[in-house]
Amino acid sequence: MAKSVSKRMGRPPVDSEAITVRLRRDLLDWLDAERTKMDPEPSRPEMIRIYLEERRGRMIMKD
Repeated sequence: MAKSVSKRMGRPPVDSEAITVRLRRDLLDWLDAERTKMDPEPSRPEMIRIYLEERRGRMIMKD
């Protein structure tokens, strides 16, 4: 009898490492306000990834 393969939930596996970041309340409030402007509203971690990717793109453009 063949085993069934179940789909895994969540983000696909990537070469990454989890980090913990402590942010001041005013920065978190700003981040949350920026998130509400997007549709669909990203999670806090996703919003931080978006800003990091945007910043990295700007740094590459300067080279």
